[in-house]
Amino acid sequence: MARIFITGSADGLGQLAATSLISQGHSVVLHARNETRGREALAKVPGAETVVVADLGIVEETKRLASKVNGLGKFDAVIHNAGVYQVAAEELFAVNTLAPYILSCLIERPNRLIYLSSGMHLQGSPKLESFKTEIGRITYSDSKLHVLMLCMAIARRWRAVYANAVDPGWVPTKMGGKGASDDLQKGYETQVWLAVSDEPEAQVTGRYFHHRKEARHNPEADDVQLQDRFLSLCEEITGVALPKT
Repeated sequence: MARIFITGSADGLGQLAATSLISQGHSVVLHARNETRGREALAKVPGAETVVVADLGIVEETKRLASKVNGLGKFDAVIHNAGVYQVAAEELFAVNTLAPYILSCLIERPNRLIYLSSGMHLQGSPKLESFKTEIGRITYSDSKLHVLMLCMAIARRWRAVYANAVDPGWVPTKMGGKGASDDLQKGYETQVWLAVSDEPEAQVTGRYFHHRKEARHNPEADDVQLQDRFLSLCEEITGVALPKT
């Protein structure tokens, strides 16, 4: 049995992944933005171990979340599922870009890390020059490229960890909307598979998956100099450093 922590698991793909993992006999800790959503999450996923609460739009709350998670003991896998879409650029940057960085730095290192990116990252640009001066220029697509850059940097630095990213597709969740055309089940199966599977195809690192198959990704995510500049800026902004090894 594996123990998994999933950010943004009060609803949507995070909740579906949690339910699937629990049905397979694994232990899952949920995360919600506030106490009300936390109670709702536990009601919807009754087999969950517990829920931790923090607003990832606030850097200091994200840091405190890492402490709460560490207080629960070690996890085998962390799924960085939380994300926002049609919100102000400042919140988008805090939740989609900075939160997975902070949590990756501060949560006791698991064996597997899974990051939720998006096919929209292909239209994204790093825009590193905007991190401290023009946050308003950063788009959702940019933030999902940042997630992939973080994943690739960690895969390069932490050789003992399987770190991979997932494009869940355009699925009919609250974020995706009712008109979304992709398969909802396939939208969460890949991250579940990467978190617990013993198949050789899942025991890899530095890959980008769509529906359990490696997919084409933005080559800027592989640029080591861009990765290191990205990490340096995130450290400068948050005061938190990613261990090199």
